[in-house]
Parts: sequence; structure tokens; C-alpha cells
Amino acid sequence: MSVDKRLTEVFRSSQEIPFDDGSKFILFSDCHRGDNSWADDFAGNQNLFFFALQHYFDNGFTYIEIGDGDELYENKRFSIIREAHSNVFWLMREFYNKERFIMIHGNHDMERSDPMVVARTLNRYSDHGRAKGKEEPLFEGIRVHEGIVLKHDPTGGKIFLAHGHQGDGINDRRWKFGRFWVRYIWKPFQLFGFNDPTRPAKNYRRRSKLEEKIQAWVEKNHQPAIFGHTHRPYFASEDQPPYFNDGSCVHPRCITGIEIDRGNIQLIKWWLCPDKTGRLCVTREILEGPRKVASLFE
Repeated sequence: MSVDKRLTEVFRSSQEIPFDDGSKFILFSDCHRGDNSWADDFAGNQNLFFFALQHYFDNGFTYIEIGDGDELYENKRFSIIREAHSNVFWLMREFYNKERFIMIHGNHDMERSDPMVVARTLNRYSDHGRAKGKEEPLFEGIRVHEGIVLKHDPTGGKIFLAHGHQGDGINDRRWKFGRFWVRYIWKPFQLFGFNDPTRPAKNYRRRSKLEEKIQAWVEKNHQPAIFGHTHRPYFASEDQPPYFNDGSCVHPRCITGIEIDRGNIQLIKWWLCPDKTGRLCVTREILEGPRKVASLFE
């Protein structure tokens, strides 16, 4: 199925979530949290991500993870990922307990499109630091979405959120083949610098073609959208179709995301920046924006 048809299919079936000019959201995607081995792309930015997420928790933001949060292509068992990054999942659970966490699946965590898999793996976990067999709640009762729609109360305008892999060949309907390739064939070669053919982030031509199709859908439907998947941060200017991409959390030495904060939208970066004395400090930087959310619907 084409990108156009798949995006339309997901948009029409997505749950609508109301928000207004007092709402605050942080959108991250493509964390690709792994097992903390040499193949874990997230490991190098784990502390940076935790610091940023703590900032958003303390300041009342809702965290929306728009796909590929966990690397379930390379790793068969989610429990290994949760143990490897237990501090991150502790904080994500804090968001969830405050009803400030929304999870969207991507292609690398596509198995979460099955509610039975979600219930078995995300509701509870075994805490090996406690008595044997002791289970603790993680995200009890969570629903993992393919897409959601944020509906702006003041204007009635809608922002479509999805991972952005829809219609992307091996990353969509044939995702099980892509998972097999990555898990059993490509992963052993990762150490030697081979590129993963299922990731448009590592294939400029595929990434550009996909982005062109997505932007065409946004323009055709006059529908603002925020995606991930390509790992390339993108922020539309006011004379462009309102397509945005939050980038990823596996950039070298930085993570990027999109904030929707009290009526404004902006692309941000968290990175380690040396101060005048040479000490490395965690710094938040606005890359693009802010832009009024209401302007997206004009």
C-alpha cells in the first residue's frame, strides 16, 4: 500500500486528544533503546536523555514517544532492554502514573501493534533486585497507538502524530522480514560499519524519497503532521507544508525533539556543550521556532 493510502488509513483511525494553549508536550522518537552492548545506539545518549526527560517531568510536560522507542528488531526480549535502561523506564513510569505519557509504535517496535504483546511485556516486569518472582507495575493498562491526533481546542485544528514508516516497504507491511534481517543477518556486521538497509536514516536516497511522499500527503490533505523514522530533524517554515520531524535520540552526542509549549511549537536539541572553563554542561538549544500552533491551521 502506498504512503498516501497508509497515512490516510492511520489518520482516520487515530484517537483524538484535545489540547489548548496551556498544554505542554515533548515529542521524542527513535531512541532505539537496546541492551547496553556495543550494538546499542542509545547507550551513548542515555544520561543526556534522562536529564532532558527529568526536566520535562519537573516542568509539567506530557511525554509522547512517537515510535522506535525500543530496539525490538535487534533484541528479542524487551526485559533485557528494560533492565539495561532501568532508570529511564523508572522515569517514564512516573510520567505514566501522572497520566502524562503516550506511546506510539514504529517499525522497530511494530510487535506492539498487538495488544496481547503489550499486555504481556509492558504491564508489569520482574524486579530481580527484590524477592524472586516479585513483579512490579510498569505501564499497566497502556494502549500503544499507531497514530494519534492532537485536536487544538481554540481553533479545532488537528496535528497528526505517527512514526512515519507507513507505506515504507520493508518497514511497514513486511516488517517481520526487516526484523529477521536486522536480528540475524545485519547485527553481527554492525561492528564493522555496515549500514542497515531497513533504516532510511542511513540511506540518503530512500530518506529523501520518503520525505517527499510524506510532504505531498501533508500538502494534499492540508494536514499538519509530526513524524520521526528518518532521524532527520525538520521544521517547516510558514510558507511550506506543515510537516515536522523530531529527529532522533541517537545522534552523535545530542538528542533532538519537538516541544509544543503553551501555544508554540519549536524544534529543540539537548547536547553537551563546554562552558568557558572547559567543563561539559548539558544544554538545551532551540534549533527552529518558536512558531504559533494556531498558524499551522491557517
